[in-house]
Amino acid sequence: MKILVAVKRVIDYSIKVHVKSDGSGIDFSGVKMSINPFDEIAIEEAVRLKEKGIASEIVAVSIGEKTCQESLRTALALGADRAIHVETSFETQPLCVAKALKALVERENPRLVILGKQAIDDDCNQTGQMLAALLSWPQGTFVSRLNVKEDEIEVVREIDGGLETLKMSLPAVVTTDLRLNEPRYATLPNIMKAKQKPFEILGEDVLGIDLKPHLKTLCVAEPPKRQAGIKVTTVDELIDKLQNEAKVI
Repeated sequence: MKILVAVKRVIDYSIKVHVKSDGSGIDFSGVKMSINPFDEIAIEEAVRLKEKGIASEIVAVSIGEKTCQESLRTALALGADRAIHVETSFETQPLCVAKALKALVERENPRLVILGKQAIDDDCNQTGQMLAALLSWPQGTFVSRLNVKEDEIEVVREIDGGLETLKMSLPAVVTTDLRLNEPRYATLPNIMKAKQKPFEILGEDVLGIDLKPHLKTLCVAEPPKRQAGIKVTTVDELIDKLQNEAKVI
């Protein structure tokens, strides 16, 4: 079984982001970048399926500027067999990414597509669902446990009320949650081996898709700084502040 894993390059989760002075977006200059943490979990799950003999090939895919190739090299070092980079200078948005992934799925014919439930930069949580809709495939989102049995999979997904177990036929789309697994580290020998693995670079014209964004960011602003708390002396004073200042009751 071939597995396609989508990878996005984002600002490292440990870095505090800063907004540009003109409010046009996030300042990326001199900032450490890494694979989206949820996508690392997706890679790890695909590698574990291959180690169990369930998967035969893992294809890592990323869509974006040339710098995305660094993240794909890391994915190869973590266990992916080959990588495909769809190069574009446009800002990547969920629907455009889903269309690109659909074109790659039709080209590669995987039985399972795994990607993170969301990216930590835009927090959209849309790409997996859009891809499943475009492909008319069953989907398992927010998955914390995944079992593959011949031509079907069983997923345990996290919902507001607890856990939900679903069975679905393959091919399917799965998006990963934090508790699915703990990703491994890329070892130096595997990093060296990754340089010899197949790496394909495609333009959007090859796939016959348009990655031009349809949404425009008007302004980006940092959240207001949290104000210091205050102490109240009576219940009446507390109720007054909740009604007139906080306006929550």
